[in-house]
Amino acid sequence: MKDRKPQKKEEQASLYRQLQEYCRSDVYPLHMPGHKRRMGDFGDPFSVDITEVEGFDNLHQAEGLLKEAQENAAGLYGAEETFFLVNGSTAGVLSAIGACAHSRSSSRILMARNSHRSAYHALYLNRLDPVFLYPGHYRNADRGIPEAFYEDEEGFPLLNGKIPPEQVEQALQEFPEACAVFVTSPTYDGVVSDIAEIARIAHKASVPLIVDEAHGAHFGFHPAFPPSALSQGADLVIQSVHKTLPSLTQTALLHVQGTLADRTLLRRMLRIYQTSSPSYVLMASIDRCVREMAQDGQFLMQQLSDHLEQFNARMENLKQLQILPTDDPSRILIGTGSSGLSGKQICAMLRTQYHLEPEMEAPGYVLAIMSVGDDAEGFRRLGDALLEIDRTAGREIPAGSGIPRTSVKTGGEGKTAAAADRICEMPYASMGTAETVIPLWKAWDMPKEGTALSRCEGRISAEVVCVYPPGIPIVVPGERIGRSACSELQNLKNRGFSFTDCLDSSLETLQVLREDTAAGRHDFI
Repeated sequence: MKDRKPQKKEEQASLYRQLQEYCRSDVYPLHMPGHKRRMGDFGDPFSVDITEVEGFDNLHQAEGLLKEAQENAAGLYGAEETFFLVNGSTAGVLSAIGACAHSRSSSRILMARNSHRSAYHALYLNRLDPVFLYPGHYRNADRGIPEAFYEDEEGFPLLNGKIPPEQVEQALQEFPEACAVFVTSPTYDGVVSDIAEIARIAHKASVPLIVDEAHGAHFGFHPAFPPSALSQGADLVIQSVHKTLPSLTQTALLHVQGTLADRTLLRRMLRIYQTSSPSYVLMASIDRCVREMAQDGQFLMQQLSDHLEQFNARMENLKQLQILPTDDPSRILIGTGSSGLSGKQICAMLRTQYHLEPEMEAPGYVLAIMSVGDDAEGFRRLGDALLEIDRTAGREIPAGSGIPRTSVKTGGEGKTAAAADRICEMPYASMGTAETVIPLWKAWDMPKEGTALSRCEGRISAEVVCVYPPGIPIVVPGERIGRSACSELQNLKNRGFSFTDCLDSSLETLQVLREDTAAGRHDFI
């Protein structure tokens, strides 16, 4: 057989070459991973990429090197037991919910409606019926910020708030058989719930508390930042060390304490949801991160706190843009304020004019994630850019600049325009509760049809629709699509946001249950 002529090396490594070129540029990351391409010493990862060879242990049967590494992580965070996750926090969420679901006879779980899509996948896989917990409206008056700062002219909340403990208590009184309570804290925007009180309520009912703390791996290392969910009594805590600490993308930890979670089942779930060939590059990255935080964590977090304090002092000079503080000071939310600019425009300006790459854009704000990997130069560049954008806001945007020319005020006048300008991480924080007609795990597999978005009001969704990031479903299978949800989807679509998890990413059509199938199916719940 004639040997195949090898492709040119540059064609084989096009992604690798593009990554190298990008990382050699002056683009500054205002996003995860937390090492910010400045705190690694792996060199070429191909040079240390191995498999389970003699002397390097096995993640799924850790008895040596990896067992010690995981014990070090547990000691750092104060957990009774900690597991390395090489399939991201997603694997931790799936494993934690799966273990609780299989250890108890209940098909119910109390779950925050603003949970990451991975939690919804866990509902589907375990055939769980969620009792949704809805976040309140975020307030931060204790920081001296006027209440009006957190609402638009129509009174819509700007950010998702905390999960009210009394809502958890009421739900547990109605469904004491629930297999777990699942909440996300902090949110993508850095809002932290009262985990200590929620844990007390859950434990009073002998129900385990799972906390998706993916964005809070840096908590507990410095008093300027919130305490960790583990220290507040949560039973299972999932953290993405790559999001805010110096570790490679896809690395995470799952912490366990107490007796309410079945650890034998948890290990089984981890073997199911994690690859049987875990990357030693990723595991070494977690171990290196843990050791660095154990040795220098307090210093690094103090340095980050100092940078943030100096940055915020500079931002007091803003006249039109606004910096919206949340519970986690490392989340910099750049509000559009009175600038007349949209979040998408500000994001495009930062990217094209200043070579700064934000984490996320929303209709009314831009999110920058700062970490121990950021230096004084990064904070200076962001501060300079925002002060200049603030000074020049109101000038006409030139054609061909790569910046959208549509201003914040689109979508009509009066209430229509105000509704279009809402800033909301997850729409149901302002829209009220959604009606669940059919359990998600059943609805997702039922006969469906594509329907124009304009005709979906009142129909039952047959798919998940997310804007990513943050990856929180706006609608999920089995929910009746209300007027507010339709309006929110249309608003985001008009503003050029892209959708994930749905069949039609343009959202010209939405998958809904066929009317002949959905009719009379209220007996499902």
